[in-house]
Amino acid sequence: MMQLSRTRTIVYLTFLVTMWGVNWPLSKYALEFAPPLLFAGLRIFISGLILLPFALPRYKKLNLKHTWHVYLISALLNIILFFVFQTFGLKAMPAGLFSTIVFLQPVLLGVGAWLWLGESMTRLKMVGLILGFLGVAVVSVSGGSGSISTVGILLGLASTITWTFGTIYIKKTATKVDAIWLVTVQMIFGGIVLLAAGSTIESWMDIVWNLSFLSSLSIISIFCTALTWLVFFLLVGSGEAGKVGSFNFLVPLIAIVTSVLFLGETITSKLVVGLVLIIAGIALVNLKLKFLQRGTNDTW
Repeated sequence: MMQLSRTRTIVYLTFLVTMWGVNWPLSKYALEFAPPLLFAGLRIFISGLILLPFALPRYKKLNLKHTWHVYLISALLNIILFFVFQTFGLKAMPAGLFSTIVFLQPVLLGVGAWLWLGESMTRLKMVGLILGFLGVAVVSVSGGSGSISTVGILLGLASTITWTFGTIYIKKTATKVDAIWLVTVQMIFGGIVLLAAGSTIESWMDIVWNLSFLSSLSIISIFCTALTWLVFFLLVGSGEAGKVGSFNFLVPLIAIVTSVLFLGETITSKLVVGLVLIIAGIALVNLKLKFLQRGTNDTW
C-alpha cells in the first residue's frame, strides 16, 4: 500500500472537499446555459472519457462478460437517477441548501450499512440521523423563503436515497469489479443514456455555447468530477479514504458560502436553523471523536 505524506494527504483532502463544494453552485450557474439532461449527460460523459486513459492500462480487470450487471446497476443508481434528480433539483432551489440536503447521504448510509451490511449503529449516528431529518423538516415548512420549493426538497431527498443505495451496492460488489473501471464505465454509459434522453425531450439548440458555459462545463467535468475521483482512489490506495468522511460536512458549507458570494443567494433565519441541524447531523455521523475511538460508544 502506497503511503502519502501528511502534507500531501491534507492537500488532496482539501482539493477533494473544495471541488465537491464548488461543484454545486457552479453546476447551478451552468444550468442557465443548458437544459438539465443534456448538461448532466455532457458533464458525465466528458468525465468518463477523461478517466478512460487511466482505466485502459488495467484492461485485464474489466471482466465485462461476467460483471456487466454490476456496471449497469451501479450506473443506474449512482449516475443516471442520481444526476437526473440532482440536476433538476438544482433548477428548483438554491445550490447551497440543495447540496446540504443531498449530503444527508452519509447519515442515511450509516443506517443502510447497519441494516444491509451488518455494520454497527452508534447512538451518535442515530442522533445525527434525527438532527438531519429535523433540519430538512425545518427548511420544508411553508412560509419561508420563496426560493424553497417542495419539488426541490423531494428531488434532493431522492438524490440522497439513490446515492445511498448506489454506495451500498458498490460496497456489496466491491470484490467483483475494479474500482476505476467501475467509475469509468458507469460514467461513459450513464452519460450516453442521459444524452440520449436529453436529445429526445430537449433541444441541443437551447445550449448557449459561450465562454461562460464552456469554462463551467470544463471545470465541472475535469476538476469537480474526473480528478476528484482519481484523488479519491489515490487516498483509498494509501489507506486515507476514511478521512474523507470526516470532512464531508464541510462540503455543503463550502457550497453555501460560494453560492452566497457568487450567485447572490440569500439565507433566512429559518434556513440557518435547518442548515445547522443538517450539518450537525452529518458531522455527528462522520466525525471520529476521541472518546469513540477509545471504544466507549454504544451500538445496537
